[in-house]
Amino acid sequence: MADKTDKSFPASPTTRIPFALALSALAGCADSIGFLEFSQLFMSFMSGNTTRFGVSVSKFDWESTARVSSVIVMFCFGAFAGTLIAAWVGRWRLSVMLLLQAVLLAIGLVMPYGTFSWPLHVYPIVIALGLQNATLQDEAGRSLALTYVTGAVVRFGTGLANLLMGKVAPSFWIQAPLWGALSTGAVTGGFLQTHYGEDAFLFPAALAALLALIAIALTVLKPGSAYVTGAEEYHPPDARGPVK
Repeated sequence: MADKTDKSFPASPTTRIPFALALSALAGCADSIGFLEFSQLFMSFMSGNTTRFGVSVSKFDWESTARVSSVIVMFCFGAFAGTLIAAWVGRWRLSVMLLLQAVLLAIGLVMPYGTFSWPLHVYPIVIALGLQNATLQDEAGRSLALTYVTGAVVRFGTGLANLLMGKVAPSFWIQAPLWGALSTGAVTGGFLQTHYGEDAFLFPAALAALLALIAIALTVLKPGSAYVTGAEEYHPPDARGPVK
C-alpha cells in the first residue's frame, strides 16, 4: 500500500500558519489590484462577483453577465484543478502549488486582453487564486479561507460562541489573523496599483515565488517531517469519507 502521509498538508503550525497568513495577504493584494485595474472585477471574491452576475442578468446586460460568470467558472476550475494536483504531487504539494500560482500570476501580464465579455488576461490570475484554496487546510481537513474573508469572519464569530461553551475548534484562533492578513494585502494592493498599474501583479507573483522557494527548501531538507506533510494520512480538502 502506498504511503499516504506524503500527500498531506503541513501538519506543523510553524509552517501552516505563516504560509496561510502570507497567502491570504497575497490574495487580498491581487484582488485589490484586479478590482481597481479591471473595472471593479473581483479576482478572488466570488460572492461579490455573484452579486454582480445577478445584477447584470436583472438588467439584461449580457456582456457583463458573460464577463462575471466566466471569471466565476475559472475560479472554480482553479479550485478543482488545485485539489487534483495537490493529491497527485505528494509531498511536493506546497512547492508545486506555490510555483503554479507564481507562474499564473505572471502569465496574466502577457496574456492577450481579449474582449470586455471575455477578459482573457484576467483568467490566469483568477485560476491562480482558485488554486490557492487547495494549498492549505486546517486540522479537520477543511480548506482554509485564504482568498475570501466571509468564511474567516463567520468561523471567528461562531468560534467565539463555541469558546464560551467550551467547544472551540483548533482552527478558531487563526481566523482573525487571516482577516487581518487579507485586509493588509488589499491595502497594499491598492497602493501598488495606484503607482504601477497592472504591473503591480508582479508583487504577488514574486511573493508566491518566494514562498515556493521556502517550501522547496523545507521539502528537500525536512522530507516527511510535520513542516511539510501531515502526521498521519492525507485528507483531501473538505472531503468527508467515500462517496456513496
